[in-house]
Amino acid sequence: MSDIQEATNQLLDVNLHENQRSIQMTESGPGSESEHLQVTIGATVPTGFEQTAADEVREKLRSSCKISKDRGKIYFDISVESLAQVHCLRSVDNLFVVVQEFKDYQFKETKEEVLKDFEELAGKLSWSDPLKVWKINTNFKKKKTKHKKINQNSSKEKIDNGQGDKRDEKDVKKEFTNNALDSHILDYYEKPAIKEEISTLVGDDLASCKDETDESSKEETSPEVLKFRVTCNRAGEKHCFSSNEAARDFGGAVQDYFKWKADMTNFDVEVLLNIHNNEIIVGIALTEESLHRRNITHFGPTTLRSTLAYGMLRLCAPQPTDIIVDPMCGTGAIPIEGATEWANCFHIAGDNNPLAVNRAANNISSLLTKSQTKGKLSCGLPIDAIQWDICNLPLRTGSVDIIVTDMPFGKRMGSKKRNWNLYPACLWEMSRVCRPRTGRAALLTQDKKCFTKALSGMGHVWQKVHTVWVNIGGLHAAVYLLKRTPQAFVHPSEQDGGRTPW
Repeated sequence: MSDIQEATNQLLDVNLHENQRSIQMTESGPGSESEHLQVTIGATVPTGFEQTAADEVREKLRSSCKISKDRGKIYFDISVESLAQVHCLRSVDNLFVVVQEFKDYQFKETKEEVLKDFEELAGKLSWSDPLKVWKINTNFKKKKTKHKKINQNSSKEKIDNGQGDKRDEKDVKKEFTNNALDSHILDYYEKPAIKEEISTLVGDDLASCKDETDESSKEETSPEVLKFRVTCNRAGEKHCFSSNEAARDFGGAVQDYFKWKADMTNFDVEVLLNIHNNEIIVGIALTEESLHRRNITHFGPTTLRSTLAYGMLRLCAPQPTDIIVDPMCGTGAIPIEGATEWANCFHIAGDNNPLAVNRAANNISSLLTKSQTKGKLSCGLPIDAIQWDICNLPLRTGSVDIIVTDMPFGKRMGSKKRNWNLYPACLWEMSRVCRPRTGRAALLTQDKKCFTKALSGMGHVWQKVHTVWVNIGGLHAAVYLLKRTPQAFVHPSEQDGGRTPW
């Protein structure tokens, strides 16, 4: 892995400057109304890590941030010039611009009256500024995609003309196909854990509506009528309507107001209707797919979301020169995210499964390739991948500053019965390699009973600092933040007659 060390800083630096240039180009011009536009941005984040995401917003955007009552969402105010930096946040899954917020919406008693209010609501909202932000965001994405295609073509020419680095065209196509297939593999780590109704405007009456030819004069950026869909996210038990009914009636009113065309799949604008008890927030989506898929191209059976990996790492507050280890790395989501955000630390990815180590290595190489396609030379990433035994790590005692890992849930990998032996053995070996007094660990598991039992017998080496309750694809899990006690590690052979300490 010696060819993998600076890609992260380059990626962030290049993305940030490209985004800023794109937005400046979009907004430039005398008398631009968007120049000092202030808007509220909403973001979905991993449940349980709302505070972590809010801290990142305050740190990187210098903006106040509000955590929603609806778990997994935060809101913050920005100027449109900061839109590029918003897309560079590491803790957010999806972004949307808020059209209007109703903190205490008074629902009528009957379904008919409520749905009638939804129809009237569309014409009362302040759509102007949010739509300006949507246009700027759309133009920015188009420029970025165009720039990416140019770099890909340029990269292909370099490959064709390179010395001793020529690749067969069939291999390139095969790799692209495999990556495309891998990117559609969704497991319980990636599916959002939402106990609310989520409905999107469907309805034959809306999908079959005719285009309005006079709309082209209203939309300066598009000669054709915009296509849209409405997605309703509803949480609460006291509503007399379904999310599908709300999306249908509100979407019909939006269509009448703008003369847009409803399209479920090939849409330009996605309008969001978020309902949480008596709170309603109308928004316009700024992301087409979740940002948590940013680093992974080779997926495994239990691929961790990059945003969740970031949250776990941030809990440990990495410092420059820290050695950070993921002893059960899987596809490498945690160490790759760590090397991306904390490039001044050194990251080690390890797993006992050779297939997992290979996936992690491929994901590291893919990230490096992305950096190189931006026209920057790279020495690599500060990360290594190795196959090892979690219970017998090839690391010196007290040599590791931080351990962050996703422990087997006993669902898709391993079994809960096996965890009763694995968990205490893992915690004991982690205590050996982790630096006394300053060492810390963030460990994710859904097998909370087994973990609590294993931890209870290790109070002399591990101190529990904090627990973050998370919801992963419907599974109630926990991230345990541990701190290494000052007590030096004593090998089992030197205590209690050589008996295992658990």
